[in-house]
Amino acid sequence: MRLRMLAAGLAVLGWQGFAQAENWPQFRGPTGAGLVSEEKLTTEWGNEKNIAWKVEVPGAAWSQPVVWGDKIFVTTAVTENQTKPKSGGGGFGGGGFGGGFGGRPGSGRPGGSGSDAGDTKKGETPKAGDGGSDNSRDDEPRQPPRGSGFGGRPGSPGSGRPGGFGGGFGGGGFGGRGSSPPNAVYRWKVLCLDRATGKVLWENLAKEGKPTISIHSTNTYASETPVTDGERLYAYFGMTGLFCYDLDGKLLWKKDVDSYPMMNGWGAGSSPALDGNRLFIQCDNEEKSFLVAFDKKSGDELWRVSRNEKSNWSTPFVWKNKERTELVTGGGTKMRSYDPATGKLLWELGGSVSRCSATPVGDAELLYVGSGGGMGGNGPLCAVKAGASGDVTPGDDGTGPGVEWTVERAGPPMASPLLYRGNLYVLDQRGGVLSCFDAKTGKQHFKQRLPSAKGFTSSPWAGDGKVFCLDESGQTFVLEAGNELKVLATNKLDDMFWSSAAIAGDQLLLRGIDRLYCIKQ
Repeated sequence: MRLRMLAAGLAVLGWQGFAQAENWPQFRGPTGAGLVSEEKLTTEWGNEKNIAWKVEVPGAAWSQPVVWGDKIFVTTAVTENQTKPKSGGGGFGGGGFGGGFGGRPGSGRPGGSGSDAGDTKKGETPKAGDGGSDNSRDDEPRQPPRGSGFGGRPGSPGSGRPGGFGGGFGGGGFGGRGSSPPNAVYRWKVLCLDRATGKVLWENLAKEGKPTISIHSTNTYASETPVTDGERLYAYFGMTGLFCYDLDGKLLWKKDVDSYPMMNGWGAGSSPALDGNRLFIQCDNEEKSFLVAFDKKSGDELWRVSRNEKSNWSTPFVWKNKERTELVTGGGTKMRSYDPATGKLLWELGGSVSRCSATPVGDAELLYVGSGGGMGGNGPLCAVKAGASGDVTPGDDGTGPGVEWTVERAGPPMASPLLYRGNLYVLDQRGGVLSCFDAKTGKQHFKQRLPSAKGFTSSPWAGDGKVFCLDESGQTFVLEAGNELKVLATNKLDDMFWSSAAIAGDQLLLRGIDRLYCIKQ
């Protein structure tokens, strides 16, 4: 009996080790942080170089692939006369805040982040002219340093689609939203692919019907990444429903999700998260926002809490720190942390702006949270201490009992931040700008534009001493991790990318709007 128990224990330990190296079970990997344990990552690839296989996936989706063992799982939404998502031009819905806010009049060009002051820690005197993401000219009027600053001249009517406010918020900007759901039948699907070949092993129809909400022209009806625990796969399609399968494709249970409108008809995008026996869904919307926990085996609801939030797209982050395990949620009003077992509020942090799309990241000591990309520009980037409680909104100096440091106007607009080897990396949604901070102090090491980079919505990943940044146009910038910007390689695929990468062993999986690519040395 003892021998059998010992063997079982060793098997579990061995499988856990395999899981860390070979599996990518959720958004941003095993720990939700975009970190890779593989020591020899592929650093060079192209349309015909180091491509092990590539396959077309039907429909349209920005969900990330997830991997367990020899299987890859993807979700998609398929309809007749499918319209693929359009390029955002470096901003949610196109062109950033051009025209009326931040660019030249009516040009639809990105307006940056009002970087007359750059990114400054609270209590510091802003430095003039060091803001890397500003596209406005030096002779253009600027906002005061404490504002998030739109930086450009007032816009005249621009060339963007109707959206008001000068240049329509950029070429094809916010005007790309849908005013009502399409009158078309969609088929929401889950596919399982062979990891070695890309061959489809099974395909299941989760639901068929007409969408209940509209989406932005850059979004899809399958933007939420599934999650697996190695026994079950949980596919969440926003307002369309939650579906649980075994890894052979058998439906185990499903849950209908009430439908609520999203900001400007942009659609949903928050992915589920797992911790122990609990599955978490964050559903922030314009009418009835909530956070809910389900029993992962039965689908029974364990707890639900209402949230004083409007639409957000951030995925909940399970933060295992030195004090406890927390469930952290982004928000356009406040960042909040909950007890995963009960839903009890542990702490909340004010200072967010407009909306939150990025997911927090943390280590044993600190959690890094921020929001950006709204009409108020980027919000603050904060480091919250493990064990924080109550209202931890910092004072004027950016610190407090629950906050180690704050950097103004440095919050991540879309791509989630990356914590690697003592540094925190933040990608701007438009302008191709990467910022690097000392994770312990908040000191900014650099804020620079990556050569020829377009907008960033895909979250970065790191391993083997390197940082990888994938832009919307299919360029991946391979950087040497450190306090200075050093580009080691730039790799291009002819596709459009909003999905984040999945890495399993020596395979890199990138999902474009047309194909799924397996990259291997």
